[in-house]
Amino acid sequence: MTRAMSSGVVRGLLVAGGVAAVLALVVQGGGRAAGAAVPAAVWPFVGGAVAAAGVHLAVGRARTRRSGGAGGRYPALAEAARRLQSGTLEEALPGLAQVVAEGTGADRAVVWLAVGDRLVAAARYPPDPAAGEESVPDLAAVLTRPGTDHVVPVVDATVLRAALAITKPAPVTAADRQLMQDVANGASLLLRVVALNAELAERVQRAADLAEELSASRGRLASARAAERRRLVAELAHATGDRLDGLRAQLATASAGLAPATADPRAAREALAGARADLDDLLDRFRTVARGVYPAVLRDHGPAAALDEVVADLPRDVRLTGDLGGRLPWELESGLYYVAATAVRALAGKPGETPLLVRLEHTGGRIGVTVEDTAPPLPPDRLRALLADDGDRLAALGGGVALDPAPPAAGPDPSGPLLVSAWLPDRVEPVVVDTTGTEVAVR
Repeated sequence: MTRAMSSGVVRGLLVAGGVAAVLALVVQGGGRAAGAAVPAAVWPFVGGAVAAAGVHLAVGRARTRRSGGAGGRYPALAEAARRLQSGTLEEALPGLAQVVAEGTGADRAVVWLAVGDRLVAAARYPPDPAAGEESVPDLAAVLTRPGTDHVVPVVDATVLRAALAITKPAPVTAADRQLMQDVANGASLLLRVVALNAELAERVQRAADLAEELSASRGRLASARAAERRRLVAELAHATGDRLDGLRAQLATASAGLAPATADPRAAREALAGARADLDDLLDRFRTVARGVYPAVLRDHGPAAALDEVVADLPRDVRLTGDLGGRLPWELESGLYYVAATAVRALAGKPGETPLLVRLEHTGGRIGVTVEDTAPPLPPDRLRALLADDGDRLAALGGGVALDPAPPAAGPDPSGPLLVSAWLPDRVEPVVVDTTGTEVAVR
């Protein structure tokens, strides 16, 4: 016979003996005390009622002891579950530790939370502010810790979410194990809900960040369009201002030479010849402006061919090397071309003794162009201002422009070497990193 069965038999015998004693006491003592006032046949029923009330109280008290106190263990477990459903681990995990400690009568209970590939002591009961942050590599390390008497893993399907550990001076009973297993079973699903809530919050924050970046990108695109309009107006004003004034003066001279009062056919012919030369120069300048705004060569053959066309009209020697390894989207090729063309025109617009070095490259998932000048004709701040609008264009596409001026050299010419670097990603789609750390292109 097992110990549980023996204790049950003993309790039954004690209850039966108690009932018999109560019956005898009430029937005999009550009959003598009341005498003839109360019929003797009534006292056996009174004794039975008193014994039944005593048995009910005894059974109720025994059930209360088995359930762990007046309130019971499982109402406290329900309260911990309610805290977990709120989604705040900071409030829920201490409640779990308290339920385990009070329910099992343990001196200490610890909730080890799975964080990445480690288990972290996330809650203790009683609280121990001096304990500090503790972590272990796996569940086996929790089992072998000094002072740990029993550990129950909190498993959600095949995922280890947490572990419950207790330190108890008395032996760990079957009821203790059952309570801890019930806590673990209830907490596994709820911890999954907390993890999903955290993941959802992270995704919502990521969506908000992407929306903010999209808004900023649209603002940069609008700024780049405004910069292009200003550049076009400046180019047209430069192309037409002086040349139109010269053409107007030549036509006025020709008109005066043909007038009857001041007839001078020779002066008129010379003025018309000069006007024709000014008109041809104006048309050539317009063609150059048109090629810069919408270069057909760029569309048909790419940035290298378009830059070849630009440097062919410049008075300074420009050496163009490298390539992009094939055609790319129009937005990328045009962005890189415009910044290179602006830098080349600014640095090679006047004759120079040393050549200007320009290199195109495509490596490491991005394309770039570098312009190197050992004797720049203008200071870096001036060139940086000229490239500001083109830098806004590249920033809108996820790239940038950088100037690397060297320290001024000693000597009569204080200007030092200058390096202009511009780069762009080799694809238009923005890249988002998902929860597994994999890059995903948003289309």
